[in-house]
Amino acid sequence: MTEGRRPRALLVMDPAHFRVQFQEPQLRRLRALAEVAEPLPVTGFGDERVRGLLRRTEVLITSWGCPPLTAEVLADAPELRAVFHCAGTVRPFVTDEVWRRGILVTSAADVNAIAVAEFTLAAVIFAGKKAPFLAQDARRHRDDWSYLERRGELSNRERTVGIVGFSRTGRRVAERLRALEVDVLVADPYADAGEVAAAGGRLVPLPELLRAGDVLTLHVPALPATRHLIGAAELALLRDGATVINTARGSVLDTAALERECGSGRLHAILDVTEPEPLPADSPLYDLPNVMITPHVAGSLGSETRRMSESALDELERYLSGRPPRAAVTADDIAVSA
Repeated sequence: MTEGRRPRALLVMDPAHFRVQFQEPQLRRLRALAEVAEPLPVTGFGDERVRGLLRRTEVLITSWGCPPLTAEVLADAPELRAVFHCAGTVRPFVTDEVWRRGILVTSAADVNAIAVAEFTLAAVIFAGKKAPFLAQDARRHRDDWSYLERRGELSNRERTVGIVGFSRTGRRVAERLRALEVDVLVADPYADAGEVAAAGGRLVPLPELLRAGDVLTLHVPALPATRHLIGAAELALLRDGATVINTARGSVLDTAALERECGSGRLHAILDVTEPEPLPADSPLYDLPNVMITPHVAGSLGSETRRMSESALDELERYLSGRPPRAAVTADDIAVSA
């Protein structure tokens, strides 16, 4: 690529996300780097005007809401060389035809992991103090603090935090846990023990992690191999009073098994994702005082999403200057990651 060249670019995403992710600073930078088709953004490839734009497009800037890049769509994009995604996974819209054509694909998933790791650190700290559950107790008991004794020791010192999945987020969570006086265990069949140690953790088999953990936090992708990775047998290994945190995907945790354990009062849970999502209105998890549910807010939202836009623009800039991308995605990556 020649530095200073401005390729033709097309923004493809949901308008609501565009308005949040591309404000004046991002749009100014984008237009300095590329010739951007107007009006912004495109939401689909169905009409003739968009197909005409696509035929002259070298670069797609995508985000949530991008439709699949099928063989039919790509047949109308002979000059397309790169897709820079301003969000996490590209699985919903990147097809096999994209890989067959050798189109460069990058993702902002690594940047999105920052927000999830921040949320998870807060959840771990709250789990140590049992804060969300004490807040539920306070609503029920009002002026009687005797409920404090029923939650066990309330501390974030000399605890063991088990991280399942040394992913982008799992790694960042381990690094952030250095701020606490806790032991960090990591279970991941693909992780390198040296890299885990460098992040502040110790790589162990999953059963060992489960038996030792005061807090279990999940950071694995939703894949056939990870469906109900944490089920009844795994939950049974956790210590009484342990807290399960899920900011990954609902399918990695067996909801029915968790309902039984939390319904008995033995375990606590902090759930930002569930299966299904949202839970049905009659789910017992809503009413349990030892369960906190949030509506999938751990990932990048609001101004945090502009960090992802900036990451995609960084990749565009690297592409134009002939430098390798920082966050390229390959077909092999899709098989084992979010």
